[in-house]
Amino acid sequence: MEMEFRHASVLLNETIDALKVKPQGVYLDGTLGGGGHACEVCKRLDDKGRLYGIDQDGAAIEAAGKRLGEFGQKVTIIRDNYCNAKEALREKGVEYVDGIVLDLGVSSYQLDTVERGFTYKYDTPLDMRMDQRQELTARDIVNDYDEQMLYRIIRDYGEDQFAKNIAKHIVQARAEKPVETTFELNEIIRAAVPAKMRAVGGHPSKRTFQAIRIECNHELDVLRSSLQDLIDLLNPEGRLCIVTFHSLEDRIVKNFFREMENPCTCPPEFPVCVCGKIPYGKVISRKPILPTQEEMEENPRSKSAKLRVFERF
Repeated sequence: MEMEFRHASVLLNETIDALKVKPQGVYLDGTLGGGGHACEVCKRLDDKGRLYGIDQDGAAIEAAGKRLGEFGQKVTIIRDNYCNAKEALREKGVEYVDGIVLDLGVSSYQLDTVERGFTYKYDTPLDMRMDQRQELTARDIVNDYDEQMLYRIIRDYGEDQFAKNIAKHIVQARAEKPVETTFELNEIIRAAVPAKMRAVGGHPSKRTFQAIRIECNHELDVLRSSLQDLIDLLNPEGRLCIVTFHSLEDRIVKNFFREMENPCTCPPEFPVCVCGKIPYGKVISRKPILPTQEEMEENPRSKSAKLRVFERF
């Protein structure tokens, strides 16, 4: 388990550089995973510096605990969702931090562990829960959501042009028997996608599986509801660094950062601002920071990654 989590964190050097770690600072890794980003932060902290790591995945908590054990009292690990970071840190006596990292990608461990049911590559029960304590699974979504909901999820979260036909085929198939496994879902999707597109468009299940995973874990809702709290947690000159892997995630982060930099709601024709809304800080990354060609070759999962950075006033 530990070795599975020791994959290379995407945009690791770029993220750590953007964070500008202060030796005596307090930092939050809101998506701890195997502890890749957290480990690099801890290396830059002195005895007064602190790192708080949050993750909802029990396996990640165990792996990160082993990896970060050498840093002793510098590290506090909390099992929770980062949307609860503000309250979780308050319970530890922490009101503000000097920097926050969010890596929104699914870990290699989660993708490659067969029984977690995240990937179309293995035949396993449909699950896809990042937090195993959660009741809702991918199986529930596939078998219980109505056709219109399935269509909307696959269209919006998977951005699949065949979303309507895939949703229709899922509903038809489950009328005969419940869809239980990843390979059963694969076959349904395969039948819904035209043969000529299956030949050139990559694996036909990729987008649908992504969409179901996002829905199962409420990933976009969690992101939207968390961003203001994360900004509020920052000390002056503190930085929020977010690595996204999906165009919808990136759009949410980009638009929110812009709003935090320029929250004015006055009509453009007004000569001066009268709404009284004050900027929270500034966008550091006008364009997203992307992986190098070398990283993309070494780690194909990094190809869609984008890093955006915001600094608090």
